[in-house]
Amino acid sequence: MEQADKKPASGDTTHFGYRDVPVAEKIRLVRGVFDSVADKYDLMNDLMSLGVHRLWKRQFIAISNIYPGQRVLDLAGGTGDIAALMSKRVGSSGSVVLSDINAAMLAVGRRRLEDRGIVGNIEYSLANAESLPFADAEFDAVTIAFGLRNVTDQNAALREMHRVLKPGGRAMILEFSKVEFEPLKKVYDGYSFGILPRLGKLVANDEDSYRYLAESIRKHPGQDELADMMVNAGFTRVTYRNLTGGVVAIHSGYHGQ
Repeated sequence: MEQADKKPASGDTTHFGYRDVPVAEKIRLVRGVFDSVADKYDLMNDLMSLGVHRLWKRQFIAISNIYPGQRVLDLAGGTGDIAALMSKRVGSSGSVVLSDINAAMLAVGRRRLEDRGIVGNIEYSLANAESLPFADAEFDAVTIAFGLRNVTDQNAALREMHRVLKPGGRAMILEFSKVEFEPLKKVYDGYSFGILPRLGKLVANDEDSYRYLAESIRKHPGQDELADMMVNAGFTRVTYRNLTGGVVAIHSGYHGQ
């Protein structure tokens, strides 16, 4: 298996929204975005999805087949929405690790879960999805919701997700994707680039971060491309399903047959 923590060459570049930037610069820029929006992250998702992200997340976990006693990992867990839903499923005999690379986001997630009384079966980890501090085959399931598109090396993150899964374990990805219904695409593009940044400026005083987030969605691999990336990372039985006409998609893959 290719090393997940392989360092990029000094001249390597990647995209930050529609800009090409050095790999190390993207890491800093993405951190700045989420430092800026951490306290308003849920509001940001409401603005980006018109509130529908809450339904998407519930459906994501509803089809996860996570059950009591399992140990599960939520990557790029943000403010803890997915971890909260999984906590109910794994129960007191299981555990959920809420992980994020951004300390501000992780702190907000921990505070919100504790304020809701969700404690006891939740752990927290400040971790880079590209190089996870966990043992091989440690988790029954790994999830990442609306986080993969912000990872600098998505292939490395997918390999790490595969590595930390137990044989038979399942990885699930919920992410904005490619809209397939053309009339919806035109409305969606108009909203994303014409209205969303202005709302970001008005509500969060942060137009640039919201513009980046809209651009990052367009740069993210489409449904078939991401499925191929999962296969290349070692996953089997890779499938996806579109929600809301492909505005988002749920990808799923397993470790082993």
